[in-house]
Amino acid sequence: MDEWRETRRTLREFALGLPEAYEDHPWGDTVVKVNKKIFAFLGAEEPAGDRRPAVWLKLPESHGHALSVAGAEPSRYGLGRACWVTIPLDGGAPPEIEVLLDWVEESYRAVAPKRLVTALDALGGL
Repeated sequence: MDEWRETRRTLREFALGLPEAYEDHPWGDTVVKVNKKIFAFLGAEEPAGDRRPAVWLKLPESHGHALSVAGAEPSRYGLGRACWVTIPLDGGAPPEIEVLLDWVEESYRAVAPKRLVTALDALGGL
């Protein structure tokens, strides 16, 4: 199995373990939502054409750090202006899985209702 596939699987499972998170498939891509809002774009399970395996996350606190990752860039469609970062999962030197998991949690906290962030804090984070 390609390493990026394992990373994607780990990120998906972690994201779905956050309070009231669920998976959806708009546009044929995998996203994870909370309260009808996307907090993690995981893309297609099998990227095609010029699409590389990547994760898109909203990172208001870690935005600069995430952009320092080789190949990372502000997310397209104007999302980059709202602190969304596209982080490649293949090639180069992707961040350690622990960093990516922290960023998934940060993205969740950025879009989840306060009551769910409080619930997550009561669990001691994940």
